[in-house]
Amino acid sequence: MNEHNMNTFWKKIVNTINDGLMFIGPDGRILMVNKAFEALTGYESRQAMGMPCTMLGCDACERFMQTRQNSTWCKLFEPGQQDMKKCRCLIRCRDGSFLQVLKNASVLRDENQAVMGVVETLTDISELAKLDEKVHYLSRHCGREDDFHGIVGRSQPMHQVFEMIKKASESTAPVIILGESGTGKELVANAIHLCGTRKNGPFVQLNCAALNESVLESELFGHVKGAFTGAFTSRIGRFEAANHGDIFLDEIGDIPISLQTKLLRVLESGQFERVGDISPVRTDVRIITATNKNLENLIQQDRFRQDLFFRINVIPIHLPPLRERKQDIPLLVNTFLQRLNEKTGKAIQGLDNPTMALFMDYAWPGNVRELKNAMEYAFVVADQATIGRHHLPRHLGVGNPAAQPSDAVGDREDLPGKNDEKTALIQALKQTRGNQTQAARLLNISRVTVWNRMKKYGIDLTRELSV
Repeated sequence: MNEHNMNTFWKKIVNTINDGLMFIGPDGRILMVNKAFEALTGYESRQAMGMPCTMLGCDACERFMQTRQNSTWCKLFEPGQQDMKKCRCLIRCRDGSFLQVLKNASVLRDENQAVMGVVETLTDISELAKLDEKVHYLSRHCGREDDFHGIVGRSQPMHQVFEMIKKASESTAPVIILGESGTGKELVANAIHLCGTRKNGPFVQLNCAALNESVLESELFGHVKGAFTGAFTSRIGRFEAANHGDIFLDEIGDIPISLQTKLLRVLESGQFERVGDISPVRTDVRIITATNKNLENLIQQDRFRQDLFFRINVIPIHLPPLRERKQDIPLLVNTFLQRLNEKTGKAIQGLDNPTMALFMDYAWPGNVRELKNAMEYAFVVADQATIGRHHLPRHLGVGNPAAQPSDAVGDREDLPGKNDEKTALIQALKQTRGNQTQAARLLNISRVTVWNRMKKYGIDLTRELSV
């Protein structure tokens, strides 16, 4: 085949590539994409062409653009710059979801070394990332004597929880995990799966409070191509992905009443329809739910279906707040010390006596999550072998808030831990001039978590940065 024939068939050739491919001009605008790119991102060729490549919000590209040294809009175009090879990054798809990809990028130059553009390939590694996360979880928790599948505790209330987990894992009946925010409901759900008969099947999780109604329905049940604006391809939902395994629906009390009816049907018949389709899909899953709300109060307010409550409330597991198992605090402190020393490379030995006494007296309204956040804060601030009170978040040193849980058992906006989380995020965004990737690095969280917290607390970058 000669060069003329190669040029004739090049479009067909690039469309046979499984990886997403795009060609970007010197001005940063997309000139061409292949079919795999369309399937990967949800952008059709006609929508992508002419758009700036920054529409994908790639965090790796964001770093490249900020570290440029001269007038080039991207560091990749600078003289002598190496190609981007096997860079793990996060891109934003057309539907607003985030996808983990492996990116390779090379600058194309003519015979005079003038830049013609950049060719990039994107490989979907989201499934690999999930496996990495599971391996990391198992390697972190397996072999520890002081925990039960990652749940730390020796107190009598926690031994009762461990017994309930073992009993629940022997059954395939629905389980509901009740407890205040920060008590470890996700860890309990994971433990039920790992102990159960379905441990070799998938374990699929979804936070029902994190998505609006239309997106939540698609995430739960999937959709067919053309079901709504932006549905360029068919997609399976979480129930279908969890077939022969367990599905964990966190914050079940926040699910819209209209979707509760469809959820009830899945529990009763094991069938559902994808959004935009009328053909029933069968699934065999065990459902595990969790909430920090009082569902019986929501039923009285007509915000939660009573029949759904009866279906999911078969095996309830109540998690005690940290203030009711304070004998576990030293054990939790030592566990976090060990993990944070491994993570940061520091050699902090522990808390001094006044600080430990403060930990034992404090009510911990944010529960184990607040304790963990306090330890992470102390590791950032501490410059010596022992953590003292001056290394703790400010609210821990100025008072001891009484434990006053509402009937929603927990996630209140006025809790100190929550205010600290919001304040820390705003300060990080100000420090990085609104750069979400750098803010995530400062806070030691993911960029997606930064975006979710901005949405959760209604943080307006324009307003905050102008203050």
